[in-house]
Amino acid sequence: MRRTYDDLVREAETVSVDGWDFSWLDGRATEERPSWGYSRLLGERMAGARAALDLQTGGGEILAALPTLAPVTVATESWPPNLRLAASRLRPRGAWVVADDDEPRLPFGTGVFDLVTSRHPVATWWEEIARVLRPGGTYFSQQVGPWSVTELTGYFIGPHDGSSRDPEQARAAAESAGFEVVDLRSERLRMEFRDIGAVIYFLRKVIWIVPGFSVERYRDKLRALHERIEAEGPFVARSARFLIEARRYGGRPA
Repeated sequence: MRRTYDDLVREAETVSVDGWDFSWLDGRATEERPSWGYSRLLGERMAGARAALDLQTGGGEILAALPTLAPVTVATESWPPNLRLAASRLRPRGAWVVADDDEPRLPFGTGVFDLVTSRHPVATWWEEIARVLRPGGTYFSQQVGPWSVTELTGYFIGPHDGSSRDPEQARAAAESAGFEVVDLRSERLRMEFRDIGAVIYFLRKVIWIVPGFSVERYRDKLRALHERIEAEGPFVARSARFLIEARRYGGRPA
């Protein structure tokens, strides 16, 4: 039976958005994946590390799926529901999960890690990452690029500046903090939202796309977008992603 607008809204408004598992969207939304394969590359680097730190780990989904973790693996997260999920996934793998407030200073000593990673961090604290890395250590990250999903943001809040998170700005910040950028790639990727429930779930989970989003606040726009999707097909947007790998100056880890 075809679900009504109210059914779709009710379901998407009440389902849990904890963690960074997007499997609830299967069959309802799609997003192309970057060609470089972040998880595969991360697994290769993790297998060669002795002490690794994953910042803003979410629910620990990415680390938990890797075939091998470094002998010492630590993950940080700030949001309590995600902390619980990350601990349940990562502690059985021998990893430590640390509560952190997503602000410098990182709660670790100087030069204790040879690999620091992060997938889609809110911010990158280059000076702090340099501090906790050993000389020659690596920062490896997939990040959200500029003008990501700007079509959806523009629909709800109108014209806005989405030019932050530029890869070249990241390069400059890394170099200023004492890193050599050894890899930097970027891509724009097609997204499709096939029903209004998918839109609501995505905006509840990825809160920076439409800051302050709620169903009540945007009820009229949501109804209009539902009718548009029903009449014309999926709402299409473009996400932006970039991969950055940077090595801290000072030689390779001993």
